[in-house]
Parts: sequence; C-alpha cells; structure tokens
Amino acid sequence: VDIKNSKSEQSTAPTPQNTPINPAPITSTYRPNISSISEDMETITTPGNNPALISMLQGKLGSLVGQSSGYIESLPEPVKRRINGLKYLQSQHAELEGKFQEEVLALEKKYLELYKPLYAKRAEVVSGKYEPTEAEVEAGKKVDEEEQADEEQQAQQQQPAAAKEDDDEKDVTGIPEFWLTALKNHPQIGESITDTDEDALKHLVDVRMSYMEKPGFKLEFEFSENEYFTDKTLTKTYYYQEHAQGGDFVYDHAEGAKITWKEGKDLTVTVETKKQRHKGTNKTRVVKRTVPADTFFTFFSPPVFPGENEELDEEEAEGLDAKLEADYEMGEEFKDKIIPHAVDYFTGKALEYEDFEGDDDFEDDFYDEEDSEEDDDDEDESDDDDDTAPAAKGENAPECKQS
Repeated sequence: VDIKNSKSEQSTAPTPQNTPINPAPITSTYRPNISSISEDMETITTPGNNPALISMLQGKLGSLVGQSSGYIESLPEPVKRRINGLKYLQSQHAELEGKFQEEVLALEKKYLELYKPLYAKRAEVVSGKYEPTEAEVEAGKKVDEEEQADEEQQAQQQQPAAAKEDDDEKDVTGIPEFWLTALKNHPQIGESITDTDEDALKHLVDVRMSYMEKPGFKLEFEFSENEYFTDKTLTKTYYYQEHAQGGDFVYDHAEGAKITWKEGKDLTVTVETKKQRHKGTNKTRVVKRTVPADTFFTFFSPPVFPGENEELDEEEAEGLDAKLEADYEMGEEFKDKIIPHAVDYFTGKALEYEDFEGDDDFEDDFYDEEDSEEDDDDEDESDDDDDTAPAAKGENAPECKQS
C-alpha cells in the first residue's frame, strides 16, 4: 500500500548555500521538483540589464520580505483572535506530520529488512550461485500466465526447432547482463549510458540500498573483476537535513565514490590530440589534453554546492540547479523503482505501469512541429535565398530537444 504525503508544496526561500529546499520525503511516492535557483534572478534582471536599476530592485524586494500587507492587522479583534487559534491548530498538525514522517521512515526500514533476503536470492540467481526450484519457476510463470502464454506461443512459431535445442544446450551462468539491461530499459538512466559504458556495466552484478543512522540512504553497486577499475563496490550516499521541516525530510547533499581507474581506462575523460606547427621552424608536435566525457559513471561524482564566498552568475546557477535535480532524481529512481523492481525493468514490463511524464505529449508535439516545418519548407521551396527562413528554423529546432 503506497503511503502518500498529503502535504502540499511549500514556497520557501533558498538556504544560504542555495540548496534545494523543496520537501524531499523518504516515501517512495515522492518525486522531487527542486525550485530553480534562477527564477528569482530572471525576474530581477529583466529591465534592461541596468546594474543600478537591478541593485535598486533587489534592495526594494529584499526590504519587502516578511512585511505584512496590513490586511490581517485591519481585521476586527475577534477575527484575529480566531486566526491565532487556527495557528495553534496548525502547529499541532505540524507535530503530527513530523510523527507521521518518522513512522513512515521506520516502516520503510522495517520492510527493507524483510526485502533483503529476497534481494540476496535475486543476486544469487543473477550471478548463477542459485538455481530456482521447479516450484519457484512454476509460481513465477503464473504471475503473468496469459501474457507469457501468448509470447511463448509466438516465440515457438518463429524459432526453428534446431535453434531452440542449441539454446538449451548452451552453458550459460546466471542471467548475463541483467543489470545493464535493466538500466538501459529505464528511459532516463538509459540515456546516460554510452556504448563504452556498456562494456563496463556488463560486470555490474548487484545494486543494493540501505538506510543510515542519519536521515538519508546509500546505494551500493557491486562489480565483478573488470578491465576498467579495481573497485569491487562503488557507493553513492544521499543525505537529508538533520531536522525535518514541517514533517518532511529536506535534501541536503550527496557524496559519491572515488573510482580507482586502471591506466588508460578512465571513462569520465576523453583524451584529445591536436597537432601544433611551430611558426619559426615549421616543425609539428602532438599535444594531448583530457576533457570531461559524457558517461554514466559521472553519477558517482555528484555536483557540489558553491562555497560561502563563491558567487554564481545566472547561467551557472541555472546549470547547477538542473544538475542537482537530475542527480537527486536518479538516486530516487534507483531506491524506489529499479532496486525493488529490477526484473520488471529487465523484461521491459516496468514500462507498462510506470508513468514517465511528458513522453506521449512530447511525441505528439514533436510530430506536429515537424509536420508544420515540412509545410513551411514546401511553401518556401522556391525561395532558397531568403535570409530569414534559415534563422527561424534554427531558432525553433532546440525546442524539439527537450527530455
């Protein structure tokens, strides 16, 4: 039974460290929506980018924070007295919310201990250390009996008898590439896995999670011996603030693992080579430099908050905000979805009951946009030298690259 947090979102100001302040409860139904650090900045910097005007507006807005509009003060005394009574009731409600969240966390910890033997046996099946009994196999078949019956019938019709016998005779240990397949079937996480990552993630044999003494949780990724790094286990830990706000745990920061890469196998960087020619001697030399690479393994190097004396401009703040939100969401996806339902992601069944927001709407909008552009191209086909047409098309193109 899903336990949902009925508390509505609160609008609260960022902390001094510009940390996301939205409620981040432990409950599995929560999906974070960290408010953009740049929203307020956009409001302030719009008028002509005039520094003096911006400074004045910032001062004006800052002086208005916490000030009353005068409406409450203008109410009759009996009404104000009743409002104070409501405030007391609200404080009682907040205390109950805190207790509710504590019990939810205790309940999740309790059931995680009950899940662990199942997760352990799952890991043994995947690695080939345990072979399911006939009773377990038959019970598993009945879970989706009708659907599997149709799939098996189609497979038997399409697959020659000789090939089927060959498959049965193959000596396969466990379930090869189980976790790699499960991760690739998750829309968001699959996008972060490159072709090079796949070769390393083939050695991922188990993914586990645990709660800590402090509010937060730890993810553990266990790998078999591989040619990329020497670590047997990579961890990622998400911390919440010590004191819940209004009964909700608030995300504080994340800590990753330092990966011990083998020589020349670091997937987080790419080596670029460039030839340089000396103007005087006309000799050439090869210069190598490393640049960050797009890879799943940057997940273990979470974004960090700026120091107290470090200031971010609007673009940097917006980029940090997006990275923090994506990193937190990925951790929640592992905790709440992938680890509990790994076999459903491996088979693809999870895509049937998971609601990945915006996919259907985006697809329709994309093709509408494409059809519209094709119509525009047909109309402008005879006027290839028009300078404004390519610019308009270039401006609209990025809108189709949302995720």
